[in-house]
Amino acid sequence: MAAVQWRSRWRNYEAELQRCRPEAAPVEFGDYHPLKPIMVTDTKTRRGARKGSTSSSSSSSSSAPADPLSSMLDGTDPLSMFAAASASEAPAMSHSASTGDLGRKKREKEEEAVGPDFEHWSSKRGEILARFTTTEKLSINLFMGSDKGKAPSPGSAVSEKVRTRLEELDDLEEGSQRELLNLSQQDYANRIEELNQSLKEAWASDQKVKALKIVIQCSKLLSDTSVIQFYPSKFVLITDILDTFGRLVYDRIWTMCSDPRPLPDSFTVEDVNDTAKETCLNWFFKIASIRELLPRLYVEAAILKCNRFLNKAGIQETLPRLTAMIRGIGDPLVAAYTRAYLCRVGMEVAPHLKDSLNRNFFDLLGTFRQISGESVQNQLVLQRVEVPEYLTLYSPAINWILQCIAYRAPEPLLTEMMERCKKLGNNALLLNSVMRAFRPEFVAARATDFIGMIKDCDEAGFPKHLLFGSLGRSLACADPPESERLTILNEAWKVVTKVRSPQDYINCAEIWVEFTCRHFTKREVNTVLADVIKHMTPDRAFEDAYPQLQSVIRKILNYFHDFSVLFSMRFLPFLDMFQKDSVRVEVCRSIMEVFIKHQVEPTRDPVILNAMLHICKTMHDSVNALTLDDEKRSSALLIIGFIRMVSFGRDFEQQLSFCVEARATFCNLEPVLVQLIHTVNQLAMETSRVMRGSHSRKTAAFVRACAAFSFITIPSLSSIFSRLSLYLLSGQVALANQCLSQADAFLKAAVSIIPEVPRSISVEGKLRSSESFLLDFTNNFLATLLVVPDHPEHGVLYLVRGLLNMVQDYTWEDNSDAKVRVYISALPLLAAMSQETYLYSIPKVDSNETLYGGDPKFLSEINKLCETLIGQILDHLKALGRDEQSTRRQGALAFSLFSSLLAHGDLRNNKLSQLAVNLWNLSHKHGYCETRVSVRTLEYIKHQAQQPDMTHLTDTVQRLALQSRT
Repeated sequence: MAAVQWRSRWRNYEAELQRCRPEAAPVEFGDYHPLKPIMVTDTKTRRGARKGSTSSSSSSSSSAPADPLSSMLDGTDPLSMFAAASASEAPAMSHSASTGDLGRKKREKEEEAVGPDFEHWSSKRGEILARFTTTEKLSINLFMGSDKGKAPSPGSAVSEKVRTRLEELDDLEEGSQRELLNLSQQDYANRIEELNQSLKEAWASDQKVKALKIVIQCSKLLSDTSVIQFYPSKFVLITDILDTFGRLVYDRIWTMCSDPRPLPDSFTVEDVNDTAKETCLNWFFKIASIRELLPRLYVEAAILKCNRFLNKAGIQETLPRLTAMIRGIGDPLVAAYTRAYLCRVGMEVAPHLKDSLNRNFFDLLGTFRQISGESVQNQLVLQRVEVPEYLTLYSPAINWILQCIAYRAPEPLLTEMMERCKKLGNNALLLNSVMRAFRPEFVAARATDFIGMIKDCDEAGFPKHLLFGSLGRSLACADPPESERLTILNEAWKVVTKVRSPQDYINCAEIWVEFTCRHFTKREVNTVLADVIKHMTPDRAFEDAYPQLQSVIRKILNYFHDFSVLFSMRFLPFLDMFQKDSVRVEVCRSIMEVFIKHQVEPTRDPVILNAMLHICKTMHDSVNALTLDDEKRSSALLIIGFIRMVSFGRDFEQQLSFCVEARATFCNLEPVLVQLIHTVNQLAMETSRVMRGSHSRKTAAFVRACAAFSFITIPSLSSIFSRLSLYLLSGQVALANQCLSQADAFLKAAVSIIPEVPRSISVEGKLRSSESFLLDFTNNFLATLLVVPDHPEHGVLYLVRGLLNMVQDYTWEDNSDAKVRVYISALPLLAAMSQETYLYSIPKVDSNETLYGGDPKFLSEINKLCETLIGQILDHLKALGRDEQSTRRQGALAFSLFSSLLAHGDLRNNKLSQLAVNLWNLSHKHGYCETRVSVRTLEYIKHQAQQPDMTHLTDTVQRLALQSRT
């Protein structure tokens, strides 16, 4: 290809814009409206008409267009079709699968009988295990399995089978067990879990008697109160085994009933076959033969649900009997938890039988007298347990029993319970459970009565601050009468503030903070905060109460969203109690999240700004080399949210001073520095808007100060692309504010750091080529250079030449066309610079069109540079032509250069026109150019040739031919 002489096409941008606008066509609206339903006429030709007869057609009109989705589905939707298919396939299910699913659904249905508002035992399990712990050594009797436990052969007689199993039960009680001593709490839990697994394995291997022996042995462990502090946790662990056993027995009998047909959900005794009934009776007889009361009670309670297979009223008859049997247990703590387990099973299988629950509770009240008896007191002395600590051991059992009784109970029942408490001398333990069991609305309505009862309680048995804590939980969920609220708070706080133990104090105070925030003003809340600070500061007691103090902060933030009010209270001194760095940062994050969420209007309040700067600085200072990127990012986003909410109105200098202070404060978080640069650039543009583009001496100095801020801050950023984009953006802002020397400095700095751009960058943890990012930047940079005037001391087009030189010297990837693409992108810029009037300009900034005024020397420099670039591009195309594998890249680049010549070159020049034709042929030579694009390009050229000043394109388009891909 011979050397070409470049000449830019003269452009009349205004005329081109007018030609590109769509022609205005008059529209007669009449009845037309775009949202009006369309009238659809559907003509159907009847098939199979008689020969020679005319085809009959039917026309139908509808007021609404047909729905294409509905018509495709023939009136049925996919979900209905799937449901129908599932229903038709249901009878084909295997019998074992259907039986298992029905059993599972049946259990779920029965569990839901109490409703989703009932708090199930499983939700309390973890809390009990975490609360009731011990460091003392524990012991456990492990069952030693024997071959006798295996099921006899099918040929044995029934009587022989029964005799054998009874003998095996006797073997168990005669000592087929091993005692393990000196177990830690974790070891004990592990041993219990081993027993649970042994139970399942024995059942799976058809060793049913062995499974029963394991359950009996575990039940016996519940009579041991030698480490009394651990008893509630022991109860949780062992009743898990009982639950497993009860479930296995029930599922076994259910499966026997489901042969050959699955048992219906609401089955009756008549639906149960004789084999299942016999098996069920056999289980109850075996359990009845257990000699000791406690294991017999627990194991029968575990399979209580199986009474459904024997008798319609079986459960209703069994519950009172088991309740009465519990009266034979001498230890009040053991009896209480046995009643709790019976209530637990009763709520699962027959939640409607409240009479048995009530009888259980009344029996429990009778055992309270035993607590002060000699037997219990001697046991407490022996184990060195105080009475208040001993009473707390009853809490899980009593709370559960009362929860079962109070579930959906009418309000008068609470009144009855309160009367019973009074008869027992306001037993504090019972009163505490009553307040926690009944609905908060009922308790809140009687808050004053409860306070009176709490006052009359004996302080020694159960601390009053725990009672006020339970009352406070109810009042946090429901509102007492408005006239009583202040009295309630005063009475409660009189007790709370006198608690000497800091841990007990904060546990109770944290509960009442929500009631105070919910119903009172900042005055009362401030008093509470001051009291908390007073109690928790001595001896650094706050170090052991960070979770409670965090809860106080959260509750205050839930109700106080006006931060000017918040910071006028004792909030910051309260915040100073968080001395542990990780907790302090977490609290600061929660405060910032609330601020960003609820601070609607920008603020300039100095109290808020100083406090929030202090909080943000705490977050910033926690960042170090070990901090995870996600933590840095979240902290930066919160600080950026605060910066965006700061506005000093028209006091721009104060705003800039704030940004300078923030830059010094948050220098380790790069996203914050980027935001500050954007904020200052926005500040400069806002100044220009206020001054309507005509700066005074003062505002001109101010925008130069903004530019200086950005110029100083950008080099501190580690991300090369952040620096590039911000140099360019800040240069554009400086140019818009007529700061030419500052704009020049920004753009020169951007060009100078291009060699630092790495060939690959990490994007979301993956390495990606940086070429696409660099190409985007150079295109944006080139578009900006159109309006940047040349520096009088640096020659013509010095910034364009500088950019192209840096691009030429940059080390691109092997087999990359990026450098050539930059050259092609520079041609439209140079062509635009040669026009008499530029496509766009900046007000009050003289671009090169004004400086040179179409000077022939300036145009000559542009043409020479274009020729040089085209020469470089053509050399690259020749190099690609030598490699057969690069023909696709060659075609793409050739078509791209052809498009630039067509849009910006003067094709009246024969050499340039011939070059365009050659490039067209080269791009289509190997058939890689997309035909649709080629056709549309030819149509565009033909359309342009019809313009008066573009007729020379007629000859060019005749020489452009479409070539097939073959």
